[in-house]
Amino acid sequence: MPHGLERKLTYSDLPEEPTDGKRYELIRGRLFVNPSPNTIHQTVSMRLSVRLYEYFEIRGHRVLQAPTDIILSPRDVFVPDIVVVETLDDITVRGIERPPLIVVEILSPSTRCDDLGKKKKRYAELGILHYWIVDPADRSITCHQRAGRSYRPRVRAVSEGLLTHPAFESLTIDVEALWCDLPDSAQSSAS
Repeated sequence: MPHGLERKLTYSDLPEEPTDGKRYELIRGRLFVNPSPNTIHQTVSMRLSVRLYEYFEIRGHRVLQAPTDIILSPRDVFVPDIVVVETLDDITVRGIERPPLIVVEILSPSTRCDDLGKKKKRYAELGILHYWIVDPADRSITCHQRAGRSYRPRVRAVSEGLLTHPAFESLTIDVEALWCDLPDSAQSSAS
């Protein structure tokens, strides 16, 4: 390969079932490997997943947690923390192969820049309508909605607040309940 050219990877280059506990993602063919999340991250993910499951599953949607591949092109493969899929036809044995309704990323020190930068931009370009960012540092959820080829914030809730999303009638999330009995993540080392 000529010097200075980087080979673009595809889905077939990724390990079929990683055994190292890490997440392997591709953004425009470039590999990103992240460590396993910490216990605060996983507890918040589970609690939010349960609430989303209660709301969306009875409406015929599917809620999945990581690790589940979202394969939006041969060179764009993501493993978000939580995914809400609108139609079951979008799910194959490999993963989710069309833009899901909602992608949720829970920020951690090792993923924060990519989640707020590269991934956010690429999710919008690839047609994901709703992108939610959960930030353990300030115990908040910010819900973004696609506007053209980018996102605009739609609603935000912090700590003791309730999240009521205008696009989803009667969906209310008690943000404080996501973090009850957990140590302050700012004092904890997170991955």
